[in-house]
Amino acid sequence: MSKLATATKRLLLGLPFRSDALQGTLLRKRIALPVFASDALSSVAYAPQEVLITLSLAGLGAYALSPWVGVAVIVVLATVVVSYRQNVHAYPSGGGDYEIATVNLGRYAGLTVASALLVDYTLTVAVSVSSAADNLGALVPFVGDHKVLFAVAAILVLTAVNLRGVRESGVTFAVPVYCFIVCLVGMIVVGVVRLVLGQDLVAPSAGFGVLPEGGGDSTDDLTQLALVFLVLRSFTQGCAALTGVEAISNGVPAFRKPKSRNAATTLALLGLTSVFLFSGMIALARASGVVMAERPGEQLVGAPPDYRQETLIAQLARTVFSGFPPGFWAVTIFTALILVLAANTAFNGFPVLGSILAQDRYLPRQLHTRGDRLAFSNGILFLAFFAIVLVVGFGAEVTALIPLYTVGVFVSFTLSQTGMVRHWTRLLRTERDAGELTRLRRSRWISGFGTAMTGTVLLVVLVTKFVVGAWIAIVAGVLAFLMMLSIRRHYDRVSEEIAAPEVMTSTLPSRNHAIVLVSRLHMPTLRAVAYARATRPDVLEALTVNVDDADTRQLVAEWESRDIPVPLKVVESPYREITKPILQYVKRIRTDNPRDVVTVFIPEYVLGRWWEQLLHNQSALRLKGRLLFQQGVMVVSVPWQLESSKRAAARRPPGAPGSARRGYEPPPGAGATGSAPPDAAPAPPPHKSRPEPAGPPR
Repeated sequence: MSKLATATKRLLLGLPFRSDALQGTLLRKRIALPVFASDALSSVAYAPQEVLITLSLAGLGAYALSPWVGVAVIVVLATVVVSYRQNVHAYPSGGGDYEIATVNLGRYAGLTVASALLVDYTLTVAVSVSSAADNLGALVPFVGDHKVLFAVAAILVLTAVNLRGVRESGVTFAVPVYCFIVCLVGMIVVGVVRLVLGQDLVAPSAGFGVLPEGGGDSTDDLTQLALVFLVLRSFTQGCAALTGVEAISNGVPAFRKPKSRNAATTLALLGLTSVFLFSGMIALARASGVVMAERPGEQLVGAPPDYRQETLIAQLARTVFSGFPPGFWAVTIFTALILVLAANTAFNGFPVLGSILAQDRYLPRQLHTRGDRLAFSNGILFLAFFAIVLVVGFGAEVTALIPLYTVGVFVSFTLSQTGMVRHWTRLLRTERDAGELTRLRRSRWISGFGTAMTGTVLLVVLVTKFVVGAWIAIVAGVLAFLMMLSIRRHYDRVSEEIAAPEVMTSTLPSRNHAIVLVSRLHMPTLRAVAYARATRPDVLEALTVNVDDADTRQLVAEWESRDIPVPLKVVESPYREITKPILQYVKRIRTDNPRDVVTVFIPEYVLGRWWEQLLHNQSALRLKGRLLFQQGVMVVSVPWQLESSKRAAARRPPGAPGSARRGYEPPPGAGATGSAPPDAAPAPPPHKSRPEPAGPPR
């Protein structure tokens, strides 16, 4: 069964990459654009449509405001792109908005940004595949009738592709993304040319009327106030076009050198392309008279009884390419494809951010390490699961998901730009060169303007979308924030408990052959070394597996600085495996000395809560299971009880059934001495809870 699972994994994911092959997975600009910018580029497929749908609630006359709403969105988009070009130069490490907010505004601001981005990345996947189902439904009615099924299948396909690695997914997605850009640019150019030549562009919905919400009189003050509210809400819907811009700042390490310059160039290309496509869509919609409604069956006047509202981009393609069906097919198909692939931006951003948060001990450690294909596999799987939950929960309805969408990204934008203002201000205090002072002041002005713009949009989003769904995103962000704080407190508490003392205590001389597995130098490791020495082995050595060069160098240096009287041996693992290199090392000792017994000491934690098991690496348990089957190999667990395990024992109610089997002390008053009666059968040995490993050897 294990061989079958391994063969299936290799078939789906391909052969594993060595750690030193990471440089070969870095991206050129032409591949990085579809990988990191597909979300922002694809948003033009639904952002202009959402502007019109929201304005329709005020009646057909409100469509005249759509160009001005579009101009406001373009100003904000251009401001954010210019600001983020500065960000990637100032903070190229890949922490993006999280790093900027943490460094300049503090820990809680950084966690707020991280929470908002994690929620936003999940919504990016859900919105993108749901919008893809809407657009493809115009060409394939089956997809339109089974949107949830299509969206879930699309997420699963994206998950499989991304598990194969960043570079491979980028090459796979490049062609559809560039085809989408060519198709939309072609549609806009052809439409403008036809208008210049005096040809009429009449959309299929151009003759319909729209009933305003409530049907009130547009002249009274209340309706005028409601119109302003709707215009602001349509502006926030259009600002969905900005989502995905931040992904490039989080993905700078994935670019080839010079990383910052290549990332900034990609951002500029993204900004220019998005502005052209967004403005072109708004202009063609006004010229062709497209009518969109949130509830077509109730609001549209003059529509046939069996009318099925197509997406804005589908109506424009049908209008511009009237008489040329292949043009309509190409726009529809590649729009659906890029909307599916737009989720790939989140599949690259979410795992990287998750890895950084795990490194800072705000998320489970499992999210920090790369998988066989040098992708952050656990983060990819986490994202896919939560996105599927959203798609199923909201029925793959774009209009229902969009109000949740822009909250997180504009929280991130605002705090990031505020942090950059403080960054430039700090540099200005120490700079003396006149030319550099001018550059820094210009950068601070850009970041300040970006803060004002994105902060205004965030305020409008909260005011106009709170009751229609934005509160869900806020609650999700708060829960993520609290969860990360709780995880960090747990890891800090564990680190404090197991911290190694500065002065080593003397131990008995050794006499027996033994291997102590080491991941970090802490109290469980020191206890395992002391116990191994006390068994008096003939050969005693500590063993660590090198899966991260920096961590291994730090461990070796600390080991030597403490003058521990046990040699530390490092075993290389080019594929970042832990179990296999140790098994091979043990087998080699047994082959060289078949009469010897090899004793392997594994330091472990003992935890008192079930959920704490999820926050610690389980690879030591797998290693123990494999070693137990090796001939002539003894496995010794050296437990280290954490406070939570002691408190769990203390919480046992007196006289609870089965307490003896669980290893609790007998309740007070159980006989004169608290023991069983003399004629009672002997009690079975205590059943100890299974310990959780104190971290696998590197």
